[in-house]
Amino acid sequence: MTNQNVIIIAEAGVNHNGDFHKAIELIDVASESGADYVKFQTFKAEMLASETSMLASYQESNTDFVDQKSMLKDIELKFEWHRDLIEYAEKKSIKFMSTSFDLESTEFLAGLGLNTFKIPSGEITNLPYLRSIGALNKKVILSTGMAKLGEIEEALEVLLVSGTDRNKITLLHCTTEYPAPLNEVNLNVIQTLRNSFDLPVGYSDHTAGISVAIAAAALGATIIEKHFTLDKNLPGPDHKASLEPQELLAMVRSIREVELALGSSLKVPTPSEKKNIRVARKSIVAKTEILKGDAFTNENIAIKRPGDGVSPMRLDEVLGRKAQRNFERDELIEI
Repeated sequence: MTNQNVIIIAEAGVNHNGDFHKAIELIDVASESGADYVKFQTFKAEMLASETSMLASYQESNTDFVDQKSMLKDIELKFEWHRDLIEYAEKKSIKFMSTSFDLESTEFLAGLGLNTFKIPSGEITNLPYLRSIGALNKKVILSTGMAKLGEIEEALEVLLVSGTDRNKITLLHCTTEYPAPLNEVNLNVIQTLRNSFDLPVGYSDHTAGISVAIAAAALGATIIEKHFTLDKNLPGPDHKASLEPQELLAMVRSIREVELALGSSLKVPTPSEKKNIRVARKSIVAKTEILKGDAFTNENIAIKRPGDGVSPMRLDEVLGRKAQRNFERDELIEI
């Protein structure tokens, strides 16, 4: 069993399409993938968007709605479903999480006993919302899509002043577009955020496919969040930019492999390498027959495998010495 350091959040989001049974199926898929969390989104459309809220371009392309509020109303995760979904997730051995998008939803999730709160990128400039999350003093995952460093700093300050311990906060690098263009992903920002704020940094991936999420894990992201769906062809705003079940499974497996491969930062021969030192390295051997008393010279010694004799790095020490016994051709030299 390996230590799993990367927390993988399978983002079901609104891909349940307002259907409780689809939400259950999404939990099944997330559990079977090996992800650590399944995450939904909790909001009241009435509190999240006004009548004049326009659709994002990807929402226009992927739905038949003409305004954001009516679209959101159609994909609300009903408050009365949450306890059943939490219980079902526990039964399936996966942790439940949901992102709140308004004050009432935050209070509701806190009342359910959730211990981790994800702040979506769109709320990073929402002062009352940040204060409500900060006052809970729970684990916080702060997504930073669309934000400048100064805005991230301001949001962190609100969380800290409101009561959240700094050691409970993780930042998420994110590019807020669905799907995100590869040339705007800027995975190097993971290190920038780490250096700027001295906090753990993860990555919320909105690109197509799984390669970028795997690369982020290789760069040391502590959390990987990725949208998934039952079927990319389902109607709804996020399905087309989400992974299907087999893709989610492949991503989780690949991240676990990367995690294992990252291993230790100590540069020493590994257990499996040690047995190959004798096979792959070389030693100083007799090039020809050498008699006791003969001096070792470039003419009578050579460098050959195996590697369990005198190291060739000691060649200068060996040259000119006299043999203390007879050596057959190819015999390891002793000094």
